[in-house]
Amino acid sequence: MDLDQLHTFLEIVRLKSFSKAAQTCFRTQPAISAQVRQLEHELNTTLFERLGTRIALTPAGRIFAEYAEQILDLRRQAGNAIAELERTPRGELVIAANEATCIYVLPDVFSQYKQLFPNVQLQVERSYGSRIVEAVLENQVDFGITQLPVVEKRVQVVKIFSDEIKLLVPAGHPLAANSSVVPRDLLSHPLLMPKSGTTRTRLNEWLDIVEPELNISMELDATEMIKRFVLAGLGISFLASGHCREEVEAGKLAVISLAPEPLHRSVGLIYRKDKSLSKAALGFIQVILENAQEPQAKPMPQAVRMG
Repeated sequence: MDLDQLHTFLEIVRLKSFSKAAQTCFRTQPAISAQVRQLEHELNTTLFERLGTRIALTPAGRIFAEYAEQILDLRRQAGNAIAELERTPRGELVIAANEATCIYVLPDVFSQYKQLFPNVQLQVERSYGSRIVEAVLENQVDFGITQLPVVEKRVQVVKIFSDEIKLLVPAGHPLAANSSVVPRDLLSHPLLMPKSGTTRTRLNEWLDIVEPELNISMELDATEMIKRFVLAGLGISFLASGHCREEVEAGKLAVISLAPEPLHRSVGLIYRKDKSLSKAALGFIQVILENAQEPQAKPMPQAVRMG
């Protein structure tokens, strides 16, 4: 049983004629009769009585006609609801991101997005590194925002932001006046290191030459904790420059570039390549690109631009 058969059946009921229904359905009369016979076989009943040149519904036919009307009406309602969804998207988007992204990136993005899509609920799943990629792959979230590179071939990566990992010290610290530091400059100072993640891995590589001589006093897993502990004089640390801009401008903290080469990092938006993107999802990509602080941010592909 399919919707076309129901439409044909109801046209016969409306017009009380197989031949007239054949004309409105743009089919031959034998084709119309075959559809009715198939319905009757599937339902194991007779739907029409033939009274000479006239036809009439059997009791079973009258019952079936009521349900056929309801089914086609539900189909119309579903189509209208989907069309309305395109005009006024609703539903839910779930984004996986780490603490720093939640604090420094998403508020402005969410604020602009809610102005454009007020009926879409936004949820944030706090996560880190490879767990964000896993959440995207397992379809637990719609989007992930994570540090690049991401080498997983099943996800689409859109670079949205880049900044520099710098040494973070209190404003009056002896190193605060330096324009840059090399690993050996840090040997006499207690270090507060990120506990894990891509940044920690890259810092380990940078510090490798002096690793046996380092004084790592603590390992911390939160950006705000790192800033607070540095402000309290418990040690010096490393942080993305954009995550401590307010404290630096206020004269509370100072940041120094790492040498011999600055340590840059990139952040990207990721989502499954095979994921069907709704208008709400495409809107999120567009808004986050508009808010991207990356001058070379990759534009939305033409195929997924919002109309």
